[in-house]
Amino acid sequence: MMTPPFFVGPGLDRADPLRARPEAIARLASDPRAKALAWADGAPALDEAGRLRWGPAGGDEPLFLGFDADRSPCFSALPQGQVETTGSARFQLLGQLGDTEAPLFAAALSLANWHRRHGFCSVCGDRTAPNRGGWSRACATCSAEHYPRVDPVVIMLAEHEGRLLLGRQPQYPEGRYSALAGFVEPGESLEGAVARELKEEAGIDVTGVTYLASQPWPFPSSLMIGAFARAEHDELTIDRSELDDARWFTRADVAASLAGEEGAAFLPPPRFAIARSLLDWWLAAA
Repeated sequence: MMTPPFFVGPGLDRADPLRARPEAIARLASDPRAKALAWADGAPALDEAGRLRWGPAGGDEPLFLGFDADRSPCFSALPQGQVETTGSARFQLLGQLGDTEAPLFAAALSLANWHRRHGFCSVCGDRTAPNRGGWSRACATCSAEHYPRVDPVVIMLAEHEGRLLLGRQPQYPEGRYSALAGFVEPGESLEGAVARELKEEAGIDVTGVTYLASQPWPFPSSLMIGAFARAEHDELTIDRSELDDARWFTRADVAASLAGEEGAAFLPPPRFAIARSLLDWWLAAA
């Protein structure tokens, strides 16, 4: 069994039956218990302890997120700007989010990112407006309704004779290696995407592709689909346009890395990335 990946969990009661009842959502917005998610630099704001920040709802937040454990109605504005994901101190606080807050962070940020990118109708080109508590956008001109998209991404471990293939991308911190990943293309199965990406990026052929777990990734709005495969050989042909490097690591290498030992072979992915959960699973599955 795998430890549930980060960003996975119930978060809030999303209260789907209320989304088609704007009058009910308006009443909830005026509830004295209603609260609004605070934002900073395009992402849900975190305090110094890595906890989500909230304020009183003002009644004009277009996103109805749902109810928290105390049945308080939770709302959000539509912030501007993009979140920095490559080294900011605030981004590194993500790992401190609790099990109930992490899914909420992912849902709110993914939803906000979708609204930022879909202000116009893809049918007629006119402007759209938030609808159904912010969980869709409606076009007043042609009556089309648009719903948030999620982009499927496979992320996989490939093993050959007890060693694990990991790679690094140019934007990674120095020394970091992680699982290879890539978007699922139209008309492609998950298994096919795993095999294609490993062949394209590392030049290896694989068999026995197995699904492991999935995780939302709200940068901007992906579903990371974790998988495992067995490589038929260990000769690598690295696509340098995609990867800085890729190499095979032993079980001892991975164990030392996850334990944070000095002189470990590589820096592991952060706790909030599903790649970390995949590495934990691989070690425990020995």
